Amino acid sequence: MTVRQRRYGKEEFARRGNEIYERAIRPQVEADNAGKIVVIDIETGAWEMDADELDAFQRLAARCPDAQVWMVRVGSPYVRRFGAGRATKAA
Repeated sequence: MTVRQRRYGKEEFARRGNEIYERAIRPQVEADNAGKIVVIDIETGAWEMDADELDAFQRLAARCPDAQVWMVRVGSPYVRRFGAGRATKAA
């Protein structure tokens, strides 16, 4: 397995990933793909989308072996959520 070295700080990484997603990808995918994962190479703008993040990542890595990958869930500010879920009332 190839170990990728991050070439950008966290803020620059996020800025580039979000800018590419908002400008070039979101208009193409948002209508019919809620919940799917988009993986983006922040250097080339290449991207893949899938319901399974690993499948999307592997396809992008096959095309761009040295990709600097940013992930976004369509229609959500989070790829994953950690912590307590929603509380439900017991009947």
